Amino acid sequence: MGKVVRIGGAGGFLGDSQTAAPQLLASGQVDYLMIDYLAEVTMSLLARSQRKHPGGGYPRDFTEWVWKDNMRELKARGVKLVTNAGGLNPAACRARMEALAAEAGLSFKIAVVDGDDLRTRVGDFAAGREMFSGDAFPSADKVLSANAYFGAVPIAAALAEGAEVVITGRVVDSALALGPLVHEFGWSWDDYDRLAAGSLVGHVLECGAQATGGLFTDWEEVKDWAHIGYPIAECHQDGSFVVTKPAGTGGLCTPATVAEQILYEIGDPQAYPLPDVTCDFTAVKVEAVGPDRVRVSGTRGRAPSGSYKVCLTHEDGWRVIALMPVVGRDAARK
Repeated sequence: MGKVVRIGGAGGFLGDSQTAAPQLLASGQVDYLMIDYLAEVTMSLLARSQRKHPGGGYPRDFTEWVWKDNMRELKARGVKLVTNAGGLNPAACRARMEALAAEAGLSFKIAVVDGDDLRTRVGDFAAGREMFSGDAFPSADKVLSANAYFGAVPIAAALAEGAEVVITGRVVDSALALGPLVHEFGWSWDDYDRLAAGSLVGHVLECGAQATGGLFTDWEEVKDWAHIGYPIAECHQDGSFVVTKPAGTGGLCTPATVAEQILYEIGDPQAYPLPDVTCDFTAVKVEAVGPDRVRVSGTRGRAPSGSYKVCLTHEDGWRVIALMPVVGRDAARK
């Protein structure tokens, strides 16, 4: 069967369940945990926080709960952690992690990936236009955050240097899985089919329990939401992988739940642009290979564009909306 690298998706947004990391660690089924904190709106929230507290700018949910509560188990099991919890201040995030580890008598080799923060260079892009709308950029004094989406190259490099934990700022979510897979399997940076496959692993895991029934169209089929299982990808050298979840947990892992996540937020399935590869998901095969086990194969890729996308958030007046819609058939029962 060859080498298998197992990655657990332990969170998909700021405020995701604190039960994910301990659940995946206790399963004994993971070599890596990846945790995604940085939705686009999160960058503006972190920027405002950093204005008030210059030493902040990163999700304290991560350091004060996920890291503090699970670092002993990470060390004991030898599980590596890759996360974008550095937010706008990855160096400060690492410093807090190191302080908490020292208090517990532990030591980790923690790498930081930075350089994505472009707030001091906003003027360089003044003549540019927003890539979809063509709108002009706001004036520099209105900008809250401006970050390039990095890829997996620095993550793989950090792991090659022996990092046990990699803390990044803004990277594409899928890079949190692609970096470890390039490192573990030795894939080359021009092997675009495998880079696309590794990126799809990250894409399936990046939203946590969304791949295991957490936001499934056929929600009535999902059991035990209160103890929903978080996804694990068992990855192979050829780029194929099996999606599953810890035994005894709630939720559901079927071709339908995984396929819904594959289609989530990708735009054109023939040309999903990432820093390391342009992905083509149109030939992807999704098949059940056992209870709560789904094999994914057939991902293709081609060269990336050669440029980075930048997410810029800015102040544009004030508005408050509170909305929690429950829609569709059987909405009341749902």
